[in-house]
Amino acid sequence: MTGASDVPLTVGIDVGGTNIRASVVDGSGEVLDTVTAPTPHSARALEDGLARAVRELCGRHAIGAVGLAVAGFVDEDRATVRFAPHLPWEDAPVAQRLTDRLGLPVILEHDANAAMWAEYRFGAAAGGRNVVLVAIGTGIGAALLVGGQLYRGSYGVAPELGHLQVVPNGRACACGKRGCWERYCSGTALVDTALEMLATDPQRSTVLAREVKREPGALTGRRVAGAAQDGDPVAIDVMADFARWLGLGLAFVSDIFDPDLIVVAGGVSTSAPLFLDEAREHYAASITGARHRRLARIRTAQLGEAAGMIGAAELARAALPGYVTVGSPADGYRT
Repeated sequence: MTGASDVPLTVGIDVGGTNIRASVVDGSGEVLDTVTAPTPHSARALEDGLARAVRELCGRHAIGAVGLAVAGFVDEDRATVRFAPHLPWEDAPVAQRLTDRLGLPVILEHDANAAMWAEYRFGAAAGGRNVVLVAIGTGIGAALLVGGQLYRGSYGVAPELGHLQVVPNGRACACGKRGCWERYCSGTALVDTALEMLATDPQRSTVLAREVKREPGALTGRRVAGAAQDGDPVAIDVMADFARWLGLGLAFVSDIFDPDLIVVAGGVSTSAPLFLDEAREHYAASITGARHRRLARIRTAQLGEAAGMIGAAELARAALPGYVTVGSPADGYRT
């Protein structure tokens, strides 16, 4: 077993469409140091920026490996970004390029998988066996843990739960389909549902209607949640609709995967008191055979925005030769 003093420090990087956030993380999941920078718009400039951030942290810490959390498709070897809608990479061997430049092992990971691994090792998913993480923000990201190992599918892209069709011929989705779950259960969905309800009966609203009139096009999911907290009737109905779709979707997912634990993460999870209890009720009422089976526990994530960086750093550490994290497989993967 590796002693605490022998655990190497690693860097986890959240490669977002707007900013790069790189953190030094120790073996207990603590963030020791962080640097941030705007995300460049060309592949070469982005890799320059990532290398610069890692070198800055290496100047202050002894770093053993680097993990990148990427919002996009990462291949099964965790080496190539197949496609990332908000980043300038397509079929790009990013891990090898950065390894060559930095002289350090570099792995890639889908950002939801990285967040799941962080929550499993240090947060809300600790002790879970079969876990679903649903990260609700602009859309829905998701990750699966099966028998304590990340499940990524045969080609590295599982699971795209946000694009399960829940409403035939429903709201158009950026993926090209219609009626995807994330079009009814996300920060974007909160806005769309609010605008639909306001169009039907604007006089019921005491807060949202005024905000939309003052700043057309500026409504956000956070503002909808805030209006619900302030007692706006339309906003309260919007959150109830969101809770219904969350519960129905989680029941659908549970019918397929039968998890013992579900972790709700992402920016919308910060408003969980407004919807989570009601979502649990819809989940319990909608799951197949509810009276004859145990239901998954449903928790909110604990690590917040740092989860992707912590998870990427921990996965990079686990991939080092001879290093095994306590209570988890050396590579953390199942295909």
